[in-house]
Amino acid sequence: MKIFVSSDMEGTAGVVDWSQCRPGQPEYAYYRTLLQAEVNASIEGAEAGGANAFLVNDSHSTMANLRPDELAGRARYLSGRHKPLYMMQGLDSSYDGVFFVSYHGSMSGERATLSHTYNPAAISEVRLNGVVAGESGINALVALGHGVPVLLVTGDATTAAELEPFCPGAVGAVVKSSVSRFAADSLHPEEAREVIRDAARRAVEGLPSAALPDIALPATLTVRMRNPDLAEMATWVTGVERDPADAVTVRMTDEDPVRLYRTFVTVVLLTRGIAE
Repeated sequence: MKIFVSSDMEGTAGVVDWSQCRPGQPEYAYYRTLLQAEVNASIEGAEAGGANAFLVNDSHSTMANLRPDELAGRARYLSGRHKPLYMMQGLDSSYDGVFFVSYHGSMSGERATLSHTYNPAAISEVRLNGVVAGESGINALVALGHGVPVLLVTGDATTAAELEPFCPGAVGAVVKSSVSRFAADSLHPEEAREVIRDAARRAVEGLPSAALPDIALPATLTVRMRNPDLAEMATWVTGVERDPADAVTVRMTDEDPVRLYRTFVTVVLLTRGIAE
């Protein structure tokens, strides 16, 4: 049984500030150890449920946050930037399930610590088929395209709730309660790992009845940019069109969910230059 793990960092218990999850900052070295422990907890729980092969796609910042020799389950480690499928690179139809570990809430959703949707400097909201989507919902497009169910998401309560419309059967491991965008009430790290370990085990044990992401095709991503210049630049990508009623909103529709995701990622990367 093969599990694909996409790991972010903002959803880790105790993380509440950008300085704690950005390489080069003084606090980063400590908080990356908390992330590593939560990733390992998800793998250990999956092993207890019967999984025996893992690929961890490091999907945060420079995408080189974990220590390969300290990964549980003898997991393979996919790291580094400029991945064609970004946070979902490495997933294919040979996998049995997907884990989203240390994910966070969307830029425009309910209260969520360190909320953003791919690039907070460029994107203020994303909707998938009319429903507000965070990175978990957007990334579920790739899982759908490869026919693999999303089994687990870890982070705060908002993160778990935002995945629900797209993956109603996924197990949520809530390790902190967001007070604001820069404050949270977190479980003790050891308890957070216990919650994740138990959730991962239950998620894998429920695999026989797990369903694919519930996303109607063709699917539409509606992306609200921070300003009209960014929206105009986004239309340079084939298949992306301006919303005639809103100068800062663009839309993209595709019957192929993986191709739709790649179009979105291209928009993110293209607009990142001017936004920064």
